Amino acid sequence: MNYKNITVAGSGVLGSQIAFQTAYKGKFNVVIYDINDEALERAKDRILNLKPYYKEDLGASDEDLNDAYNRLSFHSDLAKAVANADLVIEAIPEVVNIKTNFYNQLGKVAPEKTIFATNSSTLLPSQFAEATGRPEKFLALHFANEIWKNNTAEVMKHPGTAEEVFNEVIEFAKAIGMVALPLHKEQPGYILNSLLVPLLEAGQGLLLNDVADPETIDKTWMIATGAPLGPFAILDVVGITTAYNIANAKAQTGDPHFKKLASLLKTEYIDKGKTGRAAGEGFYKYPNPTFAREDFLKE
Repeated sequence: MNYKNITVAGSGVLGSQIAFQTAYKGKFNVVIYDINDEALERAKDRILNLKPYYKEDLGASDEDLNDAYNRLSFHSDLAKAVANADLVIEAIPEVVNIKTNFYNQLGKVAPEKTIFATNSSTLLPSQFAEATGRPEKFLALHFANEIWKNNTAEVMKHPGTAEEVFNEVIEFAKAIGMVALPLHKEQPGYILNSLLVPLLEAGQGLLLNDVADPETIDKTWMIATGAPLGPFAILDVVGITTAYNIANAKAQTGDPHFKKLASLLKTEYIDKGKTGRAAGEGFYKYPNPTFAREDFLKE
């Protein structure tokens, strides 16, 4: 594995985390690509906001954090962003046509050597393999949110992925401080989201059907299982826009439940700016959400 230059396409919540972790732990040169300079400015703010977490959770020094930040560069021109890339990690919205169009463009401008990896949380790499123009150099590399401490990296190949590429990406994941989890067969949702998404959807279903409010649902899960977070606290970390995109994709198949859920998430949360923890409000208000109170599980 001779990777030196990594491009992360998409500078949202997880894309920013992937980029900074790659620069911090792996000491790779990292280019962050997004569609315009406004998005990149937001990414810079997101990354600067990660520094206190790295200090608190990893004991990182100011010097190490500044060195990592200095290994980052930012581009809104895709050809320039990938000009020297050994690996491109795609972390753009969970919408099929957006990803397909991106890979069509990427395949035309990336060097022949470049490996492509999708961080998609629910879609399969085989859905986009043809669009890449290099299916043998394409696979999935999926991270969990708060990547610096929830350090899983699910590496999933599709039937056309070269074994050498699969093994190289496993080594890359280890190089940036991840526990690499190889998946030898395509699975929607990989391991993590095959377990997590049904929990989150069950929680959202209880809310949608007016069974209970988010606090009560989370409290039930936390007390009964000992989990540190309930489904709605997790959704605030993941971002409600991601939950909406997943629900909306399922709504497109004609499922009335997911149509209602997508509408609820859009009108009651996204349209009101309540997109999750990063926005300061989602199902809870931050920085002091009620689920973090000492007496939350006792009332």
